[in-house]
Amino acid sequence: MEAKAVEKYMRISPRKVKLVIDLVKDKKVEDAVNVLSFTPKKAAEMVKKAISSAAANAVENHGMAEDDLFISKIYVNEGPTLKRFRPRARGRATRIRKRTSHITVFVSDGKQEEVEDGTES
Repeated sequence: MEAKAVEKYMRISPRKVKLVIDLVKDKKVEDAVNVLSFTPKKAAEMVKKAISSAAANAVENHGMAEDDLFISKIYVNEGPTLKRFRPRARGRATRIRKRTSHITVFVSDGKQEEVEDGTES
């Protein structure tokens, strides 16, 4: 069974978040949180929050055991870009793009979900 958490509109570039996500992909939730606690990047705190939220969703909503959880899928998508302008030389202006990210985490306990007719999905 899987549980999901989405952190939206995080004010950091998806390219920077991807570096941190690659550190914890396919790890147990407990190991991933430990790795992120000692990672000196701004994105590490955001990814850790998303993983903790997904784990809490799994325990509260689906009754999974917290010790069995691992990260089955984790990815980052690009959110809306805030456009700002900065004055430049000779009366010109350049566009500054402040990028945002959406972080999605799926945690699983490795067991298949039973469907009503008795078959596994």
